[in-house]
Amino acid sequence: MYRIFLVEDDEVIAGAIADGLTRWGFEPYICNDFQNVTEEFLACDPHLTLLDISLPFYNGYHWCSEIRKISKTPIMFISSADDDMNIIMAINMGGDDFVAKPFEMQVLLTKIQALLRRSYDFNAQQETGVLEHEGILLNTTACTVDYKGKRAELSKNENKILAILLEHAGEVVSRDAMMNRLWETDCFVDENTLSVNIARLRKTLASIGITDLIKTKKGIGYMIP
Repeated sequence: MYRIFLVEDDEVIAGAIADGLTRWGFEPYICNDFQNVTEEFLACDPHLTLLDISLPFYNGYHWCSEIRKISKTPIMFISSADDDMNIIMAINMGGDDFVAKPFEMQVLLTKIQALLRRSYDFNAQQETGVLEHEGILLNTTACTVDYKGKRAELSKNENKILAILLEHAGEVVSRDAMMNRLWETDCFVDENTLSVNIARLRKTLASIGITDLIKTKKGIGYMIP
């Protein structure tokens, strides 16, 4: 059962969120001491924190920064201060998502589930060295990709590129970001070489029936929808 640490000073809102979380099978823990949020965070040891911006004593940005000093646990801001500056500030301070008040409980719960899935299900896949996406299985250790009973061997660069794109499925990965990741593994490639590797990867995937998986976003990068 996932534990959710709720830092919200409005008792009515906190109670409503806690009730919704409980109905969906989560274990909510409502913060009571807004001068010692970090201590309560440690006592709860949550899988995810819901954090308001406007709080007594210190604001949510302060506590996000303090939590980030001791934990990488996902943090989702919930606040009526939903202008662009506050959203940018929340993410820059270490937040992973932002939900504007007022919100439908169904929307909040859906976003919580998505953030937990990204944070924990994918980490579990990383530990086994296997990434899965719509029936496609990438074994990053063996450098193989399987699909509908067929298997293809991948080069080191192809393996890394596919892993990066699967890690960020649904997001555009810039060419610069991709090359930086390849550089970290001592496989530096320039832009032209990256294009060649993408083309080779597409051809390899097509050989086992995977077509149109990697989309090009002209002038930006690549993505797996």
